[in-house]
Amino acid sequence: MENVAINLEHLRKKIHRAALNCGRNPTTVKLMAVSKKFPIQQIKTALATEQRLFGENRVQEAEEKILTLANPDVEWHLIGPLQSNKAARAVELFDVIQTLDRSKIATKVNDFALKSGKVMKVFIEVNIGEEPQKHGVPPAQIPEMVRLVDNMQGLDLLGLMAIPPYHSDPEYSRPYFRQLAQTLTEINRWRDKPLEGLSMGMSHDYQVAIEEGSTLIRIGTAIFGTRVP
Repeated sequence: MENVAINLEHLRKKIHRAALNCGRNPTTVKLMAVSKKFPIQQIKTALATEQRLFGENRVQEAEEKILTLANPDVEWHLIGPLQSNKAARAVELFDVIQTLDRSKIATKVNDFALKSGKVMKVFIEVNIGEEPQKHGVPPAQIPEMVRLVDNMQGLDLLGLMAIPPYHSDPEYSRPYFRQLAQTLTEINRWRDKPLEGLSMGMSHDYQVAIEEGSTLIRIGTAIFGTRVP
C-alpha cells in the first residue's frame, strides 16, 4: 500500500513551492484528494493528515464512503459525469458538483436543490479540448451556460472545471489551462459577482495548472498510488 501520509506531505510542499515560484499565495490553491476506487481505509489515512477535501466520480461509490465515514468536516465534490437519474442523490450527498455539462443536468440539479431547501454549489465542466469522447460544455457555449445557471435559484456557481487532452508532457496542458483562465476573466467582465474557481490540474500537470491560475487541483495517483481497474 502506498504511504498516503508521506505522499500528501511531499505534495503539499510541492504545491507550496509551485505557488511561491509564480508569485502566488499558496493558500489560494486547494488540494483535492481524488479517492475514487480507493478503499475507505486509505481515505481515513488521508483524514489523519488533516486532508478534508475529497473528490469522487460515481454517486453510488461515493454514497457508501460518505455515509460510512459520516464526517461533517469533510467536503465532498462530485467530479465525474452526472446522470439525470442520479441527480437527486448527488444533491443530497455532495457539497459541490463540479460536472454541470448541459442545461438538462443543470435544471435537474436546480429542481432537486430547491425541493430539498439547499443551494447547490457547482462548477461548469468545460470540454476545453473539444474532444468528442469527453463530457463538458464547448468553450463557445460557456457564456450561455453561465447565464443559465445564474438564473437558477437553487444553484451557486463557483467557477469552471476542465480536463485537457492527456499528454505525458505537462507543458502540453498549458495552453488549455490558460484558455480556461482567460475565459473566466472574460466572464467576470460582465458578471455581477466575479467567479473565482478554476478547477484544473491533476497528478501529472498540477504544477503547470498552478502557474496558470488554478485554485483547485484534483490529485489521485500522486496521493493514493495507481488505481486497481
